[in-house]
Amino acid sequence: MTGRLNSAQPYALGLYRIVVGLLFLCHGAASLFGVLGGAAGTGGTLEAGTWPGWYAAVIQLVGGALVLLGLGTRVAALVAAGSMAYAYFKVHQPTALWPMENGGEAAAMFCWAFLLLVFTGSGAFGLDRLLAKRAATERKPAAEPVAV
Repeated sequence: MTGRLNSAQPYALGLYRIVVGLLFLCHGAASLFGVLGGAAGTGGTLEAGTWPGWYAAVIQLVGGALVLLGLGTRVAALVAAGSMAYAYFKVHQPTALWPMENGGEAAAMFCWAFLLLVFTGSGAFGLDRLLAKRAATERKPAAEPVAV
């Protein structure tokens, strides 16, 4: 059973990356464009350039899209994890110690989810993997003709 699960690991990781990236992208889209309930569920948007909310929403939108596509996954996930750590410690943690008390469950979960992707990479279905394969085939020198 372990062998079968291990062989499916890149595909499970790829699906995990897609779901986490999509959810993060949706948070950014809601805050920037007022879709899906808008910023903080108010139906509105964040004013451009306001610190830190608008910048966080841009990171969510762009970082979520990159992670969803599996393009620059490790770097995008590192930036996203950092932004969620900042959100947790600067916004949520000062009000109470535990995420259940301070409303920071999403920030904590996103932070750890992205940190995992920093170390694992994109898994299957990612553009990272496709581009790496293409680059590897372009670097291979053509075989020398065999003299007969």
